[in-house]
Amino acid sequence: MNGLVVGLFLPFLGTTLGAACVFLIRDTIPQRMQKIFVGFAAGVMVAASVWSLLIPSIEMTGKEGFMSILPAIVGFLFGILFLLFLDEVIPHQHIESNESEGPKSHLSKTARLVFAVTLHNIPEGMAVGVALAAAMEHSSFLPMAGAVALSLGIAIQNFPEGAIVSMPLKSAGNTKRKSFIMGTLSGAVEPVAAIVTILLASFVLPILPYLLSFAAGAMMYVVVEELIPETQEGKHSNLGTIGFAIGFLLMMALDVLLG
Repeated sequence: MNGLVVGLFLPFLGTTLGAACVFLIRDTIPQRMQKIFVGFAAGVMVAASVWSLLIPSIEMTGKEGFMSILPAIVGFLFGILFLLFLDEVIPHQHIESNESEGPKSHLSKTARLVFAVTLHNIPEGMAVGVALAAAMEHSSFLPMAGAVALSLGIAIQNFPEGAIVSMPLKSAGNTKRKSFIMGTLSGAVEPVAAIVTILLASFVLPILPYLLSFAAGAMMYVVVEELIPETQEGKHSNLGTIGFAIGFLLMMALDVLLG
C-alpha cells in the first residue's frame, strides 16, 4: 500500500516543486536550459514506454509468436489515436507558440497554456496508474519497485516541466502565486488519471497488457508530436539531444536497477 501511495503522488510532487521555482528565480528560464529540460522529458518518456510498459505488456500475455505482441500493437495504436483525439478537441497553446490549437475558444492564453501541459500529463498519469495496477496484480512481470521507479522517473522530469510552465506564466504578467497555482494544477491531472486507470484495470484484468501499451502509445504521441519538435526548433537543438540522452539513460537505469 505504501508503494501505491508513493507511486501515485510522486509525479505530482515533482510538478509542484518545479512550479515553486517562480518564488526562487527572478528571470525566465534560459532557452538553453529549456531545450535540455524538454529533451530530458522526452528521453524519460521514451525509455519508460519501452522498459516499463511495452516489455511488460508483451511478457504478460504468456503467449508466443505474433499473439505475444498483438496486445502491444493494438494498445499502442489506440494510445496514439486517443491523444490525437484529445489534441483535436481540447483548445490549447504551447509556450513557444503564438497560435492556439484545437477548436476555437475564448479561453485566455494562460488557460490554453495550462491545457497544453495537461495534455502532456494525462498519458504520464495513465502510465503510472497502469504500471501500479500491473504491479498489484502481476508482480512477477512488473514488481512494485519497477512501478515506483517509473513514477520516480516521471517525477524527476516533471520538476523542470513545472518550472517551464510557471515561469512563462509569471513573465506574461501573472502574479507569482497565480503562476505557481496554475503550474501546480497542470500536474494535478496525473494522480487523477492514475487512479482512474487503476480502477479501470482492476475490473478488466484480461486487457491489462493492452492498457500498458495504450499508455506507451499515448506517451510516444506526446514525444513525437510535441517534445522532439520543440528540442529541434531554433538554436541549441544539440542541447535538446543531450537532454534526451540523459533522460533516456536515467529512466532505463531506474527501471532496470529498481525493477
